[in-house]
Amino acid sequence: TTSFVALIGAAGLAIGLALQGTLSNVAAGVMIIFFRPIKLGDFVVINGQMGTVKDITLNFTELASTGNHQVIIPNAQVWGHTIENYSIYPTRRAEWTFGVSYGSNLALAEKTIRDTIMADPRAHKDPEPFIQVNNLGASSVDFLVRVWCDSGDYFQYQADMKRKVKEALDTGGIDIPFPTRTIVQADA
Repeated sequence: TTSFVALIGAAGLAIGLALQGTLSNVAAGVMIIFFRPIKLGDFVVINGQMGTVKDITLNFTELASTGNHQVIIPNAQVWGHTIENYSIYPTRRAEWTFGVSYGSNLALAEKTIRDTIMADPRAHKDPEPFIQVNNLGASSVDFLVRVWCDSGDYFQYQADMKRKVKEALDTGGIDIPFPTRTIVQADA
């Protein structure tokens, strides 16, 4: 009987070790389903993987990547790592940096940027947009711009404004410099 008990104990230990990963995934799956840090349709970054949540099971969470690839993440890695959920709040803050030349009229540049960004219906007027010079760069005076928009509009709004502000600055005669380098050669 002693050897039989030892055999059962060894078999139990082997099975427990073999199921350790599965059991930790199931336990994490229960926590995810119970506490709901993510739900179907959320756009998230989990353990470095970005995508839309397509399925949550007891063992794994399935994402559709931005390129529409299936990404399967074991729930122990979901629960044990940082989750960035871009869908949880109804608004997001878009942010840009626009550089103008040192010879530009800064008041006119700021007005042009503000008027262009705020003319778009996706821009929220409350809270007030933040548009100020925040850096004197090597070749430009940089404006930091922060404006709130609906979460669903964020990516397209941010992309559209880069082009529209560039075109508005061009139309207004405000120079957008490009980095230059002067090389001085010493006589030998």
